Amino acid sequence: MQTDEKWQQFSERMTYEGVLHAAIDAFDPTPDALARFNERNLHVLRTLASLDERRQENSSDDDNPVMLELQRMDSKINVLLDIVDRLLMPTALLPERYPVRFNAVGVAAPESLLPSSDFLLVRLHFDTCRALPLELPSRLGRRLNDGTAFVYFCELSELVEDGLERFVFCHHRRKVAEARLTASNESVLGSKYRM
Repeated sequence: MQTDEKWQQFSERMTYEGVLHAAIDAFDPTPDALARFNERNLHVLRTLASLDERRQENSSDDDNPVMLELQRMDSKINVLLDIVDRLLMPTALLPERYPVRFNAVGVAAPESLLPSSDFLLVRLHFDTCRALPLELPSRLGRRLNDGTAFVYFCELSELVEDGLERFVFCHHRRKVAEARLTASNESVLGSKYRM
């Protein structure tokens, strides 16, 4: 019964959809491991949020010389972070990329990723910080007809759940803004060519 409720909750909420480096492994959910993962996931979510905020700040159009210099410095810091991230986690060590959908309730991922285990650990690596994956204790919810499986998260702290909700919402808001900007740019370009 809990599986059906989790699937319903997952289906009703906004999801992050993308092709991420992802893996699902067998997991032994000891209290110490669960506490450690909650603490680490909170740190990862905060890191991802700060990197996204920095990227959004850089995209503003400001001709102020001080702002331009800060943006140049920020770009250099981002390059250094990227270099360190690549050194910490070379692409060869990352799991394969798979299409996934997730929110604070669980993840829909290819069924082929599932080990035969009651307890699972979902690892999701984001391009903005590949060396720090989200590692989410989980259980199999259901196998879906399209070759994917729904895995629901277990034992997440309230702070991690809130962080995941916020992360998914910000991702969705950014996608909507990018789509509007693209549509606006295409409209401007189209009107120039009609003149």
